[in-house]
Amino acid sequence: MVDAKSANDGLVVTAFWEVRHGEVDAVLDILRRFLPQAQREPGVKTFQIHQSLTEPQKFFFYEVFRDEAAFGAHQQSDHFKTLIQAEALPKLAKRERGQHRFI
Repeated sequence: MVDAKSANDGLVVTAFWEVRHGEVDAVLDILRRFLPQAQREPGVKTFQIHQSLTEPQKFFFYEVFRDEAAFGAHQQSDHFKTLIQAEALPKLAKRERGQHRFI
């Protein structure tokens, strides 16, 4: 069983994406290929991507990494570089990211 302290350890990363007009289906395809790979990374505790019901061009990412090193490794992974940096980011109108800690 996970104790309360270890459950709240880690680096929380949030991201909000707004996809360019006409690119939602392409981004959905990219994210469906990316998500299972990101979730299997050794330093990932939680990795979820959500699509808005009322504004389908908007996505919310909620990610919890073991620590900053795990987040750094995530950004250097082949699937991040290929699917996110090379394929998805050029299809976005807006991208905001934040880093948080548990209290």
